[in-house]
Amino acid sequence: MSEPATLDPIEPAGPGSVDERLAKVGALARLLRRPELGALLGALAVLVFFSVTTEQFGTISGAARWTDVASTLGIMAVAVALLMIGGEFDLSAGVMTGTTGLLMGILATEVGMNLWIAILLTFAFAAVIGVINGVLVIRTGLPSFIITLGTFFILQGVNLGGTKAITGTVRVSGLLSADGYDSAQRVFASSFWEPNNFRISVIWWIAITALATWVLSRTRVGNWIFGVGGDRVAARNVGVPVARVKIGLFMTTAMAAALVGIMIALRLGGQQASQGIGEEFNYIIAAVAGGCLLTGGYGSAVGAAMGALISGMTFIGIQFSGWNTDWRFLFLGVILLLAVLVNTWVRNRAEASRR
Repeated sequence: MSEPATLDPIEPAGPGSVDERLAKVGALARLLRRPELGALLGALAVLVFFSVTTEQFGTISGAARWTDVASTLGIMAVAVALLMIGGEFDLSAGVMTGTTGLLMGILATEVGMNLWIAILLTFAFAAVIGVINGVLVIRTGLPSFIITLGTFFILQGVNLGGTKAITGTVRVSGLLSADGYDSAQRVFASSFWEPNNFRISVIWWIAITALATWVLSRTRVGNWIFGVGGDRVAARNVGVPVARVKIGLFMTTAMAAALVGIMIALRLGGQQASQGIGEEFNYIIAAVAGGCLLTGGYGSAVGAAMGALISGMTFIGIQFSGWNTDWRFLFLGVILLLAVLVNTWVRNRAEASRR
């Protein structure tokens, strides 16, 4: 008859052993875990460089210029960052800003709608496009960049062909005389703090960044976003509604594009059919520069806003310096490569600090 099985006694923990869940984490380790660290350092470096090399850049009026550029880019970068944290991309985000501006303009000028009704319908249209993108990604299992690349070309064709068929040109104009323009312009395209004339889009940018940060860090939805981006199967196994989260993120990106498209159209009094084409790459670069990983599951809204700030400061700084503005494309490429390398290094250090 075999001996009954026995369990080995558990050795008591030594005096120097500490449960890793209770171990104290140093300030440096906590800092390295922040995805926006690289973008913050980059923004400070760009700010110092152009403040030293140009006189106007560091002034309040100079800040109004580069925050103007950064704000509309930043609104989209934050939305794109949420989508990237959730593990997806939207290559139609740029052209969507043009589509929504054109739609609002056509409804207000050609159909004769009150501008506020046109704005509401424009947001509804953007939400529907976001739902379509999300459902196609979920149902087909195809990569999101393939689905949204198809959406990109569809919207681009509609922008050019549809606008020309309705207006006879590739532009919608006449918004300045549309019913409700004055009140809509005050909300979406006005300026404040004269004579420096900061754009109201800066307030929208800050508010959206704060809201996104709160969602990511303080809500269950934020945990779901990180979960579906990090490991979709594991997230589904613990009860996360993966499909709803991803569709919601695509809707958020599309509606943020509608907001930016409305801002630009109201500011200019019209919209070109080519508006926004190619801007989707700037949004992704800003998000990556702000700490988002291309593989998903990691990043922050503040970092994406910082990435947009870097782009805005560089664009205006190059203008103030008298350089050829085409050099900004070289800068964007370098920033993308450096951001990927730095973010990978930071995450590796953060992971190592947990061991």
